[in-house]
Amino acid sequence: MIIRNFFGHLKTVVSHRHQVLRHCIKAGIIWRGLTHDLSKFSPSEFIPGVKYFQGSRSPNEMERETLGYSKAWMHHKGRNRHHFEYWTDYSPVTKKLEPVRMPDVFIYEMFCDRVAASKIYNKSSYSDVMPLEYFLKAKGRRIIEQETSDKLEMLLRMLAEKGEEETFRYIKNERRKSKNNSEIFSKNA
Repeated sequence: MIIRNFFGHLKTVVSHRHQVLRHCIKAGIIWRGLTHDLSKFSPSEFIPGVKYFQGSRSPNEMERETLGYSKAWMHHKGRNRHHFEYWTDYSPVTKKLEPVRMPDVFIYEMFCDRVAASKIYNKSSYSDVMPLEYFLKAKGRRIIEQETSDKLEMLLRMLAEKGEEETFRYIKNERRKSKNNSEIFSKNA
């Protein structure tokens, strides 16, 4: 069982990373794809991934059900800026932990990640509406900054309604526009 779990988890992680890389290339954020989820190979994440591997969902879910929390997830979210959970901080106004707006490049990587995860776990039954359905299931319970949530939902709806090609073209154009704007601002500074 350990051997099967080891190779099953390894295959899932590698397949997921390759799928995210393909999406990030289409989105024009190649570096984000190359560095995506490298922490999953650390002992803190890989060992629980093998221990709780099932193949049909994240091992973090099983670890959470078993222990009441997922130590691997806490390690992962604290090191990967494409997770909205990374983007929380204490507000100087409320003195409470609150969500912070994610930079667009990480929202785009988060989109690529969610689409890839849906493809990996749903295999041949995947459809472009699945990432949106997954997002909407927990919408009211998620602690995410509103503009970040709205932007991700807009991309997921675009995917569901218009498909991958148009959605990745949109992201790539938005990245290009933001690079051009930053060049204009830096020249004026």
